[in-house]
This record gives sequence, structure tokens and C-alpha cells, in this order.
Amino acid sequence: MKKTIAALVIASMLAGCGHPATIQGKEYPTYGFLNADMHKSEKICYEISVGNVVWSIILSETLIAPVYFVGWSIFNPVGPKVDGKCGIDV
Repeated sequence: MKKTIAALVIASMLAGCGHPATIQGKEYPTYGFLNADMHKSEKICYEISVGNVVWSIILSETLIAPVYFVGWSIFNPVGPKVDGKCGIDV
């Protein structure tokens, strides 16, 4: 039973990790603090990837994983900006 619960927890964390999105026929990658100038689009709204935050905390002792997740893959593209704004109040 414990192994099943552990497998489900791990699978749910993996499902929340960063992923690129195809919006209006163009693929937009995830970005982080180290590559924002190259991969962030001014036309797209982004959200923080909860899965990558969780993995950064869990693997904080390795130092390499948190730098990767926060540096290159912490924000996910979610949709286009409407009139320069994001969210439900657009």
C-alpha cells in the first residue's frame, strides 16, 4: 500500500512539471530567470510551474536540479495576452 501511494505522489508531481505550449499555431517554450531574455514572449501569459517548484525544494541538496528548474523552466506559457493583459479580468 505504501509503495502505491508513493508511486501516485511521484506521478502527480511529474504531471505538474513545466511544458511548452502551442498557442495560435506557434510553440512557446518554458523559461526561467536565466533565459528570460531569449525565451519570454511579450505576447504570451505565463504561470509558475508548481511541479518545478516542488522538485526544486525536494532536490535542493543537489544544487543542480534547482538551478535548472528555476533558471530555465519555472514559467509555463498558458495563453495569449488580450489587450496586453493576462487573467480573468481581461
